[in-house]
Amino acid sequence: MRMMVLTIGASLLIAGAAQASPELAKAKNCMTCHAIDKKIVGPAYKDIAAKRAAEKGAEAALAAKIKNGSKGEWGNVPMPPNNVTDAEAATLAKWVLSQK
Repeated sequence: MRMMVLTIGASLLIAGAAQASPELAKAKNCMTCHAIDKKIVGPAYKDIAAKRAAEKGAEAALAAKIKNGSKGEWGNVPMPPNNVTDAEAATLAKWVLSQK
């Protein structure tokens, strides 16, 4: 786990200034299925943040789901893998978890 955190941290430094913002989410088409405050196809970002609020390692776990996809956690519709770098996935995860 520590190695994963170090790898993601190093990727963030190498990737430069990927900003945790709705602009990155829009650029990566995340907003097609998600919104900040309401369910579209996938859950609202506020609901994701609330569910993960007390979870240790939530940022790394969410980054992995963003990059690799997931299924079954929020219903029957799976989230496909996304074409993002490790740094972008980490940035998006941090931004999603900041939605309260």
